[in-house]
Amino acid sequence: MPLTILIADDDLGTRLAIGDYLKMCGYTVIMAVDGQAALEMVEAYHPHLMVTDIIMPRLNGYELVRQVRQHPVFRLLPVIFLSGRNKIEERIQGYKSGCDIYLPKPFELKELGAAINNLLERSQMLQSEYRASFLSKVSPYLQSPNAVTAQNSDLSIHLTLREQQVVLLLTHGLSNAEIGSRLHLSPRTVEKYVSSLLRKTTTSNRAELVGFAMKNRLVD
Repeated sequence: MPLTILIADDDLGTRLAIGDYLKMCGYTVIMAVDGQAALEMVEAYHPHLMVTDIIMPRLNGYELVRQVRQHPVFRLLPVIFLSGRNKIEERIQGYKSGCDIYLPKPFELKELGAAINNLLERSQMLQSEYRASFLSKVSPYLQSPNAVTAQNSDLSIHLTLREQQVVLLLTHGLSNAEIGSRLHLSPRTVEKYVSSLLRKTTTSNRAELVGFAMKNRLVD
C-alpha cells in the first residue's frame, strides 16, 4: 500500500507541483490549504509524513507541528518545513518546534524527494521494530479469550476486553487494517469499536481518544 504524504501550503502552485511529483514517485498525496486544515487531516488520515510551509492562514507551521507533536500517536511523524524564511534564527525555531528537515524556498523537487525517501525509510524501520517489540510483549493479552469488562473507577468508564485491545493498539499508532490483522477482525469492525470508544470517552477523534486513554490510564 502506498505511503501517504500530507502537503500543507496556502500556495496552490506549490501544492500542485509537489503533489504531482510525489504522485509520480508512487506516494498517495493529500493536501491542506492552511495549518488548521492540515491539523484536521493529520488526525483524520494519519499520514506517514508531512511537508508544510511555515507562513499559512489560521495556523502557522510552527504551531501546527507543535500541536501535532502533543499527540502521542504523532510524535514520530516525520515533518519537513519548506519556507522562504531562511535566517539561522528561523531555522533554529523550526527545529525546536519539531521538524526533521528545514528546506529553504526555492528548492529542487529531487532534493525534496530524496529527503522524503530518507525520512520514510528510517521512520518505517523504527516503527516496524517498535511495533514488533510491543506486540511480542502484549500478545498474551491480545489473545485472551475472556470477554471481561474493565472499569476506571474515577471516571466510571466500562471497556470490554475487545475495546481495551483496540485502544491499546491505537495508542501505538496502528491503523484499522493493522489492528484488524492483529485481532482477526475486519477494518470495518475495528471502526465500530473505535466509534464505541469515542462515545464512551466523549472524545471527538482518535488523537483525543489516545490522549484521553493514556492520561486516564485506560491502558497500561
